Order: sequence, then C-alpha cells, then structure tokens
Amino acid sequence: MQIRDKIVVVTGAASGIGKALAERFHKEGAKLVVCSDINGDGAAVTAKGVGGISFKTDVSKEEDIRHLIDTVEKDHGPIDLFFSNAGIGYGGGAEVSNERWDRIWDINVMAHVWAARHLVPRMASRGGGYLCSTASAAGLLSQIGSAPYAVTKHAAVGLAEWLAITHGDQGIKVSVLCPQAVRTAMTAGNPDGVASIDGMMEPSVVADECVRAIEAEEFLILPHREVLQYMRNKTNDYGRWIGGMRKLNRRFRG
Repeated sequence: MQIRDKIVVVTGAASGIGKALAERFHKEGAKLVVCSDINGDGAAVTAKGVGGISFKTDVSKEEDIRHLIDTVEKDHGPIDLFFSNAGIGYGGGAEVSNERWDRIWDINVMAHVWAARHLVPRMASRGGGYLCSTASAAGLLSQIGSAPYAVTKHAAVGLAEWLAITHGDQGIKVSVLCPQAVRTAMTAGNPDGVASIDGMMEPSVVADECVRAIEAEEFLILPHREVLQYMRNKTNDYGRWIGGMRKLNRRFRG
C-alpha cells in the first residue's frame, strides 16, 4: 500500500517510534495523519509538526479506541491505515502484581484487539484496509528479565498472525513490527540492556523500514536483521536456543 493520499492513525504518537512514524507518513504524502497518545499535549505537538490532528487516547480503554475510530471516520473519512503502536514494559516474573499484568495485557494486547474489533468490519465492508501493530523481537524470541513483556508481545504477534490469516481474503493487510532496542523512553534507563545487544536503533530508521514493508505489504517488519537468524536458530533446535538464552540471562541478570 502506498501512503500517499491515505488517512493514517498512529497511537503512541507523542514520542519515540510513534512520533517518527507520524513524521514519515507525512513525508510520504498522507492525506491526514492522526496522532493519538495518552499524552495529549505531546500528541498535539506531533500533529502540529505534520499538519495533522491529535487525540488524547488511553489505549487501555476500549471506549477511547472506539471514540478515536468513530470520530476520525465520521469527521474525516475512512481510515486506510491504523498503526497500533502504543506499548509499555515492566520488569519481573511471575511475582509481578495482578494489577501490572492486567495493565500491560490491556495496552500491549487488548488495544490491538479493540482496534481490530472496531475497524475490521468497516474495512471489510469497503473492500480492505491496513492494520499495523508494534510488538517486539521479544514477541518472536523472549525478553530477559520481563515475563509480562515477553508474554504480551508474543500474544501481539499471535493476534497479528490470526488477523492476517482470517481477514486477508477480505482485502485487509496486516503487518507487525518486531524491533530490538530502539532509542525511546522505554530504553532510556537501560541503554546497555540485552535488547541492545545488536545496537540501539533510531526511531526514524524504524519508521523508514515500516514504510518500506507497508509498501511491499510484508507481514513481518524486522528492522534488526539479526532477529531473522535468531528465529531460525530457535526453530531449528529449540533446546539449544533455550540454552543460549539461559547464558544471556546469566550475563544480564547476574
């Protein structure tokens, strides 16, 4: 899909990957870039820079996502591309509180479910559309030190796969972004963490890769090329891969 003359929505657009996506879509000639974030002021700044509009949206609430979609389609026209980018991360394992598990599940998984719930029927009725979501390389591999992040990002990838399989014949395209470390607020406090083992990538580079993949209508967006080989290693010998990840765990977790 070409971005030019399309109506595009980006969640998590106040900073990081979301801001870079909004700027890149504007550069590609999008008809309208809708910038959504729980940080409404930040979303407004991004929108001003790209000549778009902004919404304050808490993606952990289905009603906020429904309102975003309904308002854009009513006031501006059909959404061509919805990029469900907002996400959070928590450290820890099974001991992480139920409250934190619920919150990360809502933001990293259910936000994508709700976007699909309210957009897929509309897109299908008009012959197609595009759904993108930001997961992580952790959703294909794992995340040292964070069970909630690893589990929710796996679920986000699984949902994207299911949507692509189930709705592809209705003209709905699906891509899922799975980077390693990107220079954002999420990595600011841990620049040398395990996710940056292959380097820290700038959000603008990730956005460039997303545009390329959307134009080619590729399902899996891997800005860090090394991830593909790690996936192959995992499927080729799961036990050996687990052993390698345990070594990484000892290295980064002590």
